[in-house]
Amino acid sequence: MKSVFIVYNQALTEKVDEIIDRLVIRGFTQWTDVKGRGTHKGEPHMGTHTWPALNSAIMTIIEDKMVERLLYEIAELNKIAEQQGIRAFVWNIEKTI
Repeated sequence: MKSVFIVYNQALTEKVDEIIDRLVIRGFTQWTDVKGRGTHKGEPHMGTHTWPALNSAIMTIIEDKMVERLLYEIAELNKIAEQQGIRAFVWNIEKTI
C-alpha cells in the first residue's frame, strides 16, 4: 500500500474531489487552510494580505496499482492549472490497523 499526499490551491478543490470520486478512492483525510510555498513556480499561499491564497491537502492510502493512475490524473490537472499549484507525494505504508 502507498500513501499519497496531495497539496493544492483551494481553487482546485472541486477538480481534486472529482478525481478522487472518479477513481473511487473511498478513504482520505482532508485539510483546509494550509499555508505554503512551492519549490518551482507560482506564488506563496499564505492567507495574508500580500499572499491571500490558501491551499488544501488530502492524504489517502491506496493499493499500489492505483498510484500511477492517481498521479496521472494529478499531472493532467496540473497541466491546465500550473499557476495555481498542485503537487503529489508518495510514501510506502508498512503497516495499518
